[in-house]
Amino acid sequence: MDMFATAVNCMDGRVQEPVIKFLKSKFGVKYVDMVTEPGPDKIIGENVDKFKINSIKQRLEISVNGHGSRIILIAGHADCAGNPVDKDTHIAQTLNSAASIKEWYPEVEVIPVWIGEDWKVEQL
Repeated sequence: MDMFATAVNCMDGRVQEPVIKFLKSKFGVKYVDMVTEPGPDKIIGENVDKFKINSIKQRLEISVNGHGSRIILIAGHADCAGNPVDKDTHIAQTLNSAASIKEWYPEVEVIPVWIGEDWKVEQL
């Protein structure tokens, strides 16, 4: 069993617990490293803000190389104040983000998810 997974998640407190529970139950990990930003699906998916992207990468490096994480989840969610766009846009950004993260870490499983208004995690 892997001990660590990593979640690149919104800072929104409503999505923290559902993501942690999802990763622990689906993948059997003991710990979830959290890399949070407002609207990380937009930040990575649009690939514009290099400062924020580098910050996310630095934190992922610690999780992957320091903690041995072999799973990285990237989330988009409903009612996001940091990225107030429709569901289809979130999903496109989340899938683009997952592709970018997979390029950074080809040896790691990358899991794109959508968290709807019911706060349930749906794997894309």
